[in-house]
Amino acid sequence: MIALTVLLTAKSPDDIPRIRDHLAQAMRSSRREPGCLRFDVYHSSAEPRRFTLVEHWSSQEALDAHRLAEAYTQIYKPHVMPLVDREGHPGTLLE
Repeated sequence: MIALTVLLTAKSPDDIPRIRDHLAQAMRSSRREPGCLRFDVYHSSAEPRRFTLVEHWSSQEALDAHRLAEAYTQIYKPHVMPLVDREGHPGTLLE
């Protein structure tokens, strides 16, 4: 399993509603992709400019396919990434 946490910070508070809408759309689409085990988007109550994506993929191949799929190429990359600062944090589950 591939686990990925992505921290996003809106560059401008004015873009928060647009970012939120695009992330919700991307989340719904990503959840339907093969190999997606979990895809959740959180909007911080303490820091309104902050969003957190929590993704679990069955394999690296599934994650690679996600980056070629509609949610990433048509929604996230063109409509979200220009409006945010992004920190990706891949990780492994402690046992």
